[in-house]
Amino acid sequence: MKTLRIRTFTILCLFMITLVPWVFFVAANFLETHSLKIGSNQLYDESLQKDINEAIHMIEMGSGQWRDPNWQGQLQSELRQTKLDAVILSGSDEEIYQSTEREGGLRSTERFSVIENGHLLGRVVLYLPKSNTLPMISAFAGLLLAFFIVGVEMRKFLLKPLEKMSRAARQIASGDWEVRLPKSRITEIAEVGDGFDVMVKGLRTSYQKQVKLEEERRFVISAVAHDLRTPLFALRGYLDGLEQGIAQTPEKISKYVAVCKEKSAQLDRLVEDLFTFTKMEYWDRPLNKAPIDLPVVFQQSIDSLSPGAGHKSIVINSHLAADCIVSGDAHLLERALSNLLDNAVRHTPQGGTINVRCNKEEGKIAFMIRDNGPGFTAEELERVFEPLYRGEASRNRSTGGSGLGLTISQRIIRQHGGELTASNDPEEGASLTGWIPAADSHLS
Repeated sequence: MKTLRIRTFTILCLFMITLVPWVFFVAANFLETHSLKIGSNQLYDESLQKDINEAIHMIEMGSGQWRDPNWQGQLQSELRQTKLDAVILSGSDEEIYQSTEREGGLRSTERFSVIENGHLLGRVVLYLPKSNTLPMISAFAGLLLAFFIVGVEMRKFLLKPLEKMSRAARQIASGDWEVRLPKSRITEIAEVGDGFDVMVKGLRTSYQKQVKLEEERRFVISAVAHDLRTPLFALRGYLDGLEQGIAQTPEKISKYVAVCKEKSAQLDRLVEDLFTFTKMEYWDRPLNKAPIDLPVVFQQSIDSLSPGAGHKSIVINSHLAADCIVSGDAHLLERALSNLLDNAVRHTPQGGTINVRCNKEEGKIAFMIRDNGPGFTAEELERVFEPLYRGEASRNRSTGGSGLGLTISQRIIRQHGGELTASNDPEEGASLTGWIPAADSHLS
């Protein structure tokens, strides 16, 4: 569909307003005068001037017969042929003769006095036909028609699209995202319409994302509140037991204190996971990037989890290559790797083994954490990185997990430009594999 710019449309409207009245004026003038000659010369062209001179000559030569009915009849006939009117007054301003009244069609007058031998015989007033009345009325009618046409076209091409945009904006404000604007033949309005559609799509996407985030937030809050209740209830019960003296022997008191410490640590881990998850989900801040030796971060995480692994007689085998430098936030990366190792420790059976690898591959730092536990089920592989998802068998609350650890790890890895995936090892156990761009390629 061919479009016009507003400037072109305005010029066409002005041309229409100018052209239509002129066409009407010329047409009416031609119908009245059978001539295309237009201008002030038409008022006094040669033919009209000749008629005026003949009428004046006839009146002056017949000054002695002004009151003669026969002469008045001849004058009347002559004036009718020339489309003139005349009034003859005596020297004392008495009306002697008057032709047929044509007051509605009179244009202008010719006045002169008839003097003979120094004596004023009378005065004569000639009335010329008002020949441009019809053309002027036609021109005015053409002007009105031009304004009407321009108004209709302006409403069609300018006002209606703007009105529809206004209605669409109100519909969007009321929550109706299925708004469609018709195409416009005015370029600027079409461009605004295209921009409006892009804005609506962006708002729709943002709204849907916001709804999803809000649903996730409510789910996280409700799930975490439920998770907090269990250790808090147990902690309060054991503390009440200590306060009421139920634990009377040193062994029982030590057991109660150990359980309280365990539940406190579980609460601390849950709160920390919730805080980190919220930070990764809702904070929009650039990472504090610096060169990081990823094997060193792995070793720090392994060292921090070694006591827990030792309680279950789990062996952690690490194969960490040198020169595995990435650019990122050391604290966040340590948190991500610690979550992965903690997940492996919790799901590895007594006396099991965890293998950790890290090496450089074509501009990427690849890593893998594999355990010999029960592995993931088919459903868990699809949902393992969902917030607060726990499998029935291997990822339930009895293991002490919050359900946020793997989600947090994946989001931290992705914020560093990498990826984290889960799979089952062909031999036995679960495998978490990921990569982060090496520092040199990432910074370039």
